[in-house]
Amino acid sequence: MAETNQFLVAQDVYLKSGIHIGNKFKTKYMEHFIYKTRSDRLSILNLQRIDERIRVAASFLSQYAPEDILIVSRRENGWKALKAFGKATGAKIIPGRYPPGMLTNPSLEIYYEAKIILVTDSWPDRNAILDANKIGIPVIALCDTNNQSNNIDLVVPCNNKGKKSLGLFFFILAKEYLKKRGVIANDSDFKGTVEDFTEE
Repeated sequence: MAETNQFLVAQDVYLKSGIHIGNKFKTKYMEHFIYKTRSDRLSILNLQRIDERIRVAASFLSQYAPEDILIVSRRENGWKALKAFGKATGAKIIPGRYPPGMLTNPSLEIYYEAKIILVTDSWPDRNAILDANKIGIPVIALCDTNNQSNNIDLVVPCNNKGKKSLGLFFFILAKEYLKKRGVIANDSDFKGTVEDFTEE
């Protein structure tokens, strides 16, 4: 594990959010993100790798204007985090069911021309991933130890089911995105708090 000051947030903030707690199932792809498996068979993700991938995701997203980004979360635990991210950055968000054809059918009223998509879970959000693949735009996906990585351009390993974990992830991502876009100069310029992103 890295020294605290090398992380985007203090190590204990990460640990309290449970962002590193996986589950009992692990796929072959996610094995190399796992730090250890506990005696109760729960897999623990490597905090260093989580932090690294959040940085990569922020850099990747920062190449795109907010209106070119689409963030999708079928999982309800991510809805408050998504809304806060959308409010902070201006990115388009879909909390709830992804409407089929939104990315692929220009004749639909809901049609949206995204250039990159981020999903909170590659399984419930798989229809959004398939549509993104059809039109050839990059996909960033938050993946727990049990996720597959098919059709994903960038995997961010994390607990993608917990409210605190998702809240912290989107809080950090919003802050880093705005810094890399030059909207804010440093962390203290960021108006939101982790609580704004986290479901009770």
